[in-house]
Amino acid sequence: MQTQKSTQCAARVVLRDDAGRGAWERLDWRPSVSRAAYERALATIRSRIREGDTYQVNFTYRLRACHTIDPWSLFLRLAGGGEAPFAAFIDTGELAVCSASPELFLRIDGERIESRPMKGTTARGLWSEDDQTRKAALLDSEKERAENVMIVDMVRNDLGRVADPGCVEVPALFTAEAYPAVWQMTSTVTARTRAPLDQILAAAFPPASITGAPKGRAMSIIAELETEPRRIYTGTIGWLGPGRRSQWNVAIRTVLVHKPSQTVEYGVGGGIVWDSTPAGEYGESEAKAKTLNPVARTFDLLETLRWTPRDGYALWDAHRARLARSGAFFGFTIDVRKIREALANVAAGLPPQACRVRLQVSRQGAVHCEWVALDAAGLHFADVALAAGPVDRRDVFLYHKTSVRSVYESALRQRPGCSDVLLFNEAGEVTETTVANVAVEIGGVRYTPPVRCGLLPGTQRAVLLERGELRERVIRIEELREHPRVFLLNSVRGLHAVSVKSERA
Repeated sequence: MQTQKSTQCAARVVLRDDAGRGAWERLDWRPSVSRAAYERALATIRSRIREGDTYQVNFTYRLRACHTIDPWSLFLRLAGGGEAPFAAFIDTGELAVCSASPELFLRIDGERIESRPMKGTTARGLWSEDDQTRKAALLDSEKERAENVMIVDMVRNDLGRVADPGCVEVPALFTAEAYPAVWQMTSTVTARTRAPLDQILAAAFPPASITGAPKGRAMSIIAELETEPRRIYTGTIGWLGPGRRSQWNVAIRTVLVHKPSQTVEYGVGGGIVWDSTPAGEYGESEAKAKTLNPVARTFDLLETLRWTPRDGYALWDAHRARLARSGAFFGFTIDVRKIREALANVAAGLPPQACRVRLQVSRQGAVHCEWVALDAAGLHFADVALAAGPVDRRDVFLYHKTSVRSVYESALRQRPGCSDVLLFNEAGEVTETTVANVAVEIGGVRYTPPVRCGLLPGTQRAVLLERGELRERVIRIEELREHPRVFLLNSVRGLHAVSVKSERA
C-alpha cells in the first residue's frame, strides 16, 4: 500500500475529542486531483456517455492531510452524533478505518434482503426555510431523480440474480434524508432469497451507487480515469450474526488513517451523467467533504422570553415554532409538553414584575430554565458600536439561537466598554447586534436586513414584518451615515432607537 510521507504535508494539526471539553481544529485537506484534472475527467466521461458507452460513472478522488489524532477520537467525532446508522471502526495497529457511513448496502434477515442506495445530493441550507427549499429542490430535480432511478434499477437487477422469482420490490422511492452537511436522496429495494451470503455478495458487489451503469463498463472507465485505488473507500464493512442475519454498509464518508506516516485519507465524488456540470459536481463533492468538519454537537438550543404577571410569556407561539424548526434542523428532541411544564414551574415562582426567562434545551430533550428580573432602566441601550470585523454569513449558528455564541462574544471583546455591537457580514451588509435584530429608517420606512445576510430570524422581527411595520432590504454599512435612525428590536426589549457610535475600524 502506498502512503504519503508526513513531510509532504504542508501543515500538521492536532485534533482533540471535544465531548464537552476539547476543540475541533480543522485539518488542512489537500485534493489528489487538481480542479483542471477533475474537469478533464468529467469531459471524458461525458464523451463516453455521448458515444453510448455508459449512462453514468461514479468518479471520485481523495483528500489527504497530516494528523496527530487518535483514530477512535476521530471516529467518535465523525459518527458519534447518530447521523451515521451504518458506522464502523476498525483498527489493525498500522491502519484504522473510521467509517461514518449513512448508506445501507445490504441487510439480510433470514430470507429477506434489503438495500437502500443513495444517489442524489444537495447541500443543507443555513436556516430552516432555506433548508426545506433545498430539500424540495432535490426531490423535484429531474437530474437527481433520473440518477436515483438508474441506480435503483441496477440494484433490482443485482438482487434479481439471487432472489426468488417475482419478489424484488421498491417500497420507497425518492426519500430525502437529512445529514449535517447534505440532504441525500435514497430509495429502498427489497427481495427474498435463500442464496448463501457469498452468492449474494458476488451478485451485488461492488454497490451500484458507487460504480455506474452499466456496472461493468463504468468500472472500466473508473479504472482508466481515477489515478489511484480507492482502498476501503466505497467498499463495504459489515457483520454476521446467527439465523442468517448480517448487515453491510457502503464505505462512504470514511477516513483511512495510516499511523506510521501520520496521514489520513478521505474519498469524495459523485455520479456523472450527461447533464452534469463541472461546477455542480465539484460543489457536490465539496459539500460531502464537510462531513470532515462536522457541526459542533455539544450545544443547546435557546429561547429568551419576556414574562409579565399580566400577559405571561410574550410571543410564546413564535418562540415555540422557532425552537421546533431549529430542533428539526439539528436533530434535537423537542418535547413541547415538558417545555411547557418547565416554564409553568418557573412562572409560579417569579416576582410580580417583568422578567427575562432563558429556556435551554439539550439535544436529548433535557430542559433547563433560568430567570432574572428586568430593570426598566437597563432595558434599552442608548448607543451601539460598529463591529471591528465581519461575520461569516456561511456560519450556520448565526441563523439559530443556540449556546454557540463565540461570534457574539468575540465581537463584544473587540469593543470593550460597549453594551452591544452592530454586526455586518463580509459583503459589508448590516446583519444584527449580539442580542437584537436591527432596523434602519430610510425615506420614512423602517427596513430590516433579510435573513440571508446572516442573522437570527427574531420573533419580534417576524411580528413587525407581518404587521407591515417593517420591510426587508439589504442595508450596507455606508448607508448608516446617510440614514442614522437605527432601531434595535427583540422580544424582551421591544423596539427602541439607538445611535451607532463609531465607523468601521
